Amino acid sequence: MAPSPHDVDWYLFDYGMVLSLAPDAADWQRLNEATGVALDAADSTYWDHRHAFDAGDLTSAAYWSAVLERDVDAAQVEQLDRLDAALWARQDPATAAVLQQLTARGAQLALLSNMPVRQSEIFTAEADWPRPFDRLFFSGPLRLAKPDRRIYEHVLAELGAPASAVVFIDDKTENLEAARGVGMRTVHHTQGVDLAAELGL
Repeated sequence: MAPSPHDVDWYLFDYGMVLSLAPDAADWQRLNEATGVALDAADSTYWDHRHAFDAGDLTSAAYWSAVLERDVDAAQVEQLDRLDAALWARQDPATAAVLQQLTARGAQLALLSNMPVRQSEIFTAEADWPRPFDRLFFSGPLRLAKPDRRIYEHVLAELGAPASAVVFIDDKTENLEAARGVGMRTVHHTQGVDLAAELGL
């Protein structure tokens, strides 16, 4: 059953595949050309160290060196971080419309995303999509990543809201299960599904 907007203090959104669309072939191609590696392959080294990168356990230099299996200089690291951010920069217009609807209603919006430090800095400083959000929480700077229970507990403490008054929207079942474990209400969002209906708007 969709949550009632009348007893929700915060809507807490994931970023990738909720706010943003899946990377397209052209964006992957730019990263592949810069690295000389087919990182868009499902079994590529791009994914092998991703959780540690998202969790802040690896610096950008350490991550890209591990992905490419060679040393990467500072200029290359910045180039790759920006190409990586571009992979995930395309916004889902349907989700953007829901954010506008929630903002018009005076809802409080927060974001909880697994995202490396530099990528979070790029988006926060340069992108338009963070503007509707009252609070932003990124795994890299926090040194915690979903589905670790502690990141949800940190967010709840920062929001100052009871878990039952927070609705968390994510595309991954393991992240939603962890959020329910601390008492949050959850919405499993997949692209192409009517998010407004899922939220009971």
